[in-house]
Amino acid sequence: MEKSNVTGCSTCSSVDGLFVVTLAIIALCLPLTLLAAYSLFTLVQKDQVVPVYIINVLLSDLIQLCCMVVEVSLQPLNSDLFFFVYYFGVVAGVGFMVCVALERYLVVAWPLWYRFRRTLGVSLAVSAVVWTLPLLYILPVHFQADFVVSETILAVVFLLPYPLLLFFLGGTLRALYTSISVPAAEKRRIVAVLVLVVLIYTLIFLPSAIWSLAEDARSNNTFSDLSFTIIKFSPLADLFLYVFLKQGGLGDKLLAFVCCTMERNGISRSA
Repeated sequence: MEKSNVTGCSTCSSVDGLFVVTLAIIALCLPLTLLAAYSLFTLVQKDQVVPVYIINVLLSDLIQLCCMVVEVSLQPLNSDLFFFVYYFGVVAGVGFMVCVALERYLVVAWPLWYRFRRTLGVSLAVSAVVWTLPLLYILPVHFQADFVVSETILAVVFLLPYPLLLFFLGGTLRALYTSISVPAAEKRRIVAVLVLVVLIYTLIFLPSAIWSLAEDARSNNTFSDLSFTIIKFSPLADLFLYVFLKQGGLGDKLLAFVCCTMERNGISRSA
């Protein structure tokens, strides 16, 4: 009985902690995401190049944030609809992160092909396909597929993009090494975006993939709480991605600061 009480207290503590984290993410990310979306909307009005994929990333973040608002407002919440909508936003966000990384890779590795083939119509068509990908996970869950099957599907959805992201990063670094047409500032921006995408993916989505695949991970309360909490930071991580993608302002200052720090560290080590 005593062990049961301790377990119950531990569960309550983790639920309270997740509630506080969710509130903090909503308070910070919701206004900033809306501000970023408004900033991109002004680009459309000025007939500038429309960053279609990052717009869709922000839309997927808004879906997740709205679900978090519902979650904290209607505690306790046991709704299949909430689950479906939330993971629809999560999986769509994963797809559009891959699109952002692919676009950065094509800019460097295949510049001519990218310049002539990149059209708004192609970007919108790709976006439409990506928005349908979450159904690969949601439909089996909706029709009450076996738990192991549905979690394996989710793990595959999370794991498949990872080698692609590593390939885009490696291919971009190789292409930049020989490229003389890309300005130094743009090189730094492209590398920073791809490194950030891989880092976000590793820290936020891989724990959920491990949880879905490994029974030992699912039975570990600490790891379960950690994976469920970390994935909620996806909208915050995407805001950092938006900052590095945005030319001028804070993104350039951060890049300059990182580069100067790396150069100083290199000089101090060589000395």
